[in-house]
Amino acid sequence: MKSIMLVTTNQGKVREVKKFFEDYNIITMADAKIDYNIEETGTTFEENAVIKVESIISYMEKKDTNQYLFMADDSGLEIDFLNKEPGVYSSRYLGEDTPYEEKNKIILERMEGVLWSNRTARFVCVIAIIAPNQKPIVTKGTIEGYIGFEAKGSNGFGYDPIFYINEETSLAELSAEEKNKISHRGKALSAMKLKIESEI
Repeated sequence: MKSIMLVTTNQGKVREVKKFFEDYNIITMADAKIDYNIEETGTTFEENAVIKVESIISYMEKKDTNQYLFMADDSGLEIDFLNKEPGVYSSRYLGEDTPYEEKNKIILERMEGVLWSNRTARFVCVIAIIAPNQKPIVTKGTIEGYIGFEAKGSNGFGYDPIFYINEETSLAELSAEEKNKISHRGKALSAMKLKIESEI
C-alpha cells in the first residue's frame, strides 16, 4: 500500500487524520521536508481541496511521487446569521495570523443578542485525494450545529470551542473518538477511506 502524504501544515488536522487512518502509513509535508505554500484561490471547498493536491504533485514533478497518494482537505465554518461567513475563508478570517481564541471571541461579540434558534451553523469538510497521473477523488462531510454563547472545551482546535452540537456541548468538549464519529472531517474521512479501499 502506498503512503499517504497529507498536504497540510495544520497539526490539528494531522492528528485527526492519523487517528482515523491508523492502519495506513501517513506522512506530512514536514516529514518529507517540503516547505511549500499553496495559494488557495478557489471559491468553494472542493476547488481549494483539489488545488492543494494538484499543486503539490506539480511542485514535486521532478521527484518520485509514485510512492504516494496525496490527500488534502479544505474545511470551514458557515454561520447563517453572518451570511455563511467565514466559509471558505475560515483559516484567513479576521487575519491569517489572528489566533483562533481571538477569532472566536470576535464572532461571539458579533452574535451577541442573537437568539439560539438563529445561531445555526455548520462545519463543512471536503477531502481530495490523488495518485500521480490520475484524477482527484473527492468526498464531503458536514455537521449541523449552533454557535454557542461562550467558548467551551479544550479538545479540538480552531472554531471547535464555539460550535455546539446541542445547547450544552461544544465540539471541543468531545474526545477525539467521539468527535470523529460525528464531525464533518470524520464523515469525509470515512467516505474517503471506503473510496481508497475500493477505487485505488
